[in-house]
Amino acid sequence: MVDDPKLVTREQMNAWAEEFDSWDICDQATDNLFIHVDGILEMIPLWAEREEEYVRRAAFATIAAIAWNGEQYPDEVVETFLPLIEKHAGDERNFVKKAVNWALRNIGKKRPALLQQAVACARRLSGRSEPSARWIARDALKEFEAKFGPLS
Repeated sequence: MVDDPKLVTREQMNAWAEEFDSWDICDQATDNLFIHVDGILEMIPLWAEREEEYVRRAAFATIAAIAWNGEQYPDEVVETFLPLIEKHAGDERNFVKKAVNWALRNIGKKRPALLQQAVACARRLSGRSEPSARWIARDALKEFEAKFGPLS
């Protein structure tokens, strides 16, 4: 995977996302390339709404990468992803569920100003009926407590 983020287009990112067939290729492209491409913020909600497993995973892997490595993105931008996390936490597919969880954990662990919002999101998920939402909540809260101690 060699490309110049300045030359990558939305059409190219979309075409690549549609071709992803493994979590590792998806995660490498999102973390090492897509977060540096103009227009990625517009792609995230579009991909999150798509039904293809790896396209949806690309949305949440990108959020996870932005939260962790995207210093160019302010907390106010990252905070806007929390509703997407809540909306798609009920997706039971393993690679989507894990990416949604990863995005929430990265927001809470790497963005101190957003920890309380991430905790609140996880707590709302813990009351949902879908097993994947409850799993995401438990795992995120466990990691937050491990890193920051008891949560208020």
